[in-house]
Amino acid sequence: MTQLDLTPRPGTTGTQAVDRACALVSLVIRADEPMTFTEIAETAGLARSTTSRLLAALERTDLLQRDATGAYVAGALFALHSARRDPWEEMARLAEPFLHRLRDLTGETTLLGVPRGRSVFHVSQVDSTYLLAARDWSQVDVPVSCSAMGKALCAAGVLPVPEEPLERRTDRSRADLAALRRDLDGVRGRGYAVAVDELEVGLTAVATTVCGRNGEVVAALGVSGATARLEDRSDEVGQLLVEQAAGLSALLRRSRSREGAA
Repeated sequence: MTQLDLTPRPGTTGTQAVDRACALVSLVIRADEPMTFTEIAETAGLARSTTSRLLAALERTDLLQRDATGAYVAGALFALHSARRDPWEEMARLAEPFLHRLRDLTGETTLLGVPRGRSVFHVSQVDSTYLLAARDWSQVDVPVSCSAMGKALCAAGVLPVPEEPLERRTDRSRADLAALRRDLDGVRGRGYAVAVDELEVGLTAVATTVCGRNGEVVAALGVSGATARLEDRSDEVGQLLVEQAAGLSALLRRSRSREGAA
């Protein structure tokens, strides 16, 4: 890598820290891949202690963040700025650390889905740690009535309740609208949805909703895995999902608050 020129410019007394911080942001944003702390310090030609202080400040202000490996990437403010043009891609990037955390806590496949038309569209997935795991659901449309994400978004009112006849993928799929409505009432009471063998035999999923910058429901976080592993843990996983979804929602609200203050 080419070393950055961080020599103070004439007439810039007192701005050296700002110049250096801006240079680090530029370095990470322009990099083809996430950069490690060592790579940043060596490329910038700064002392490790100085680099550490600057990176910590840039993380606190959401200009940079770390991925699942600890390497530095563009922060949430860049994602939120771009989200107005490509909300699904940027939402997936914001959700990545939450998806990885859920995967690490549960061992199962974790997903991010958004409402599209009358169905759920999966935009991101982190694979299970198990050898026998859920399939790749990214970029796949899933019916509302037989998926945990679909039911979570439907219960929140951002997807319409489907009309009869309901699409059934297995014998465990909801057979009629009355049964689905009872299920949705349960989702609202618990705060999360569960689908056991409803989309595929042997597949259990749990999901809850994520709120956007204005407090509106914009997506769903889900955990999916083998029924033999997950069915008896649905309450535990549901609570984990609610906690992580609240964290992601808070990030979006906090970012909006900072925009308003600026």
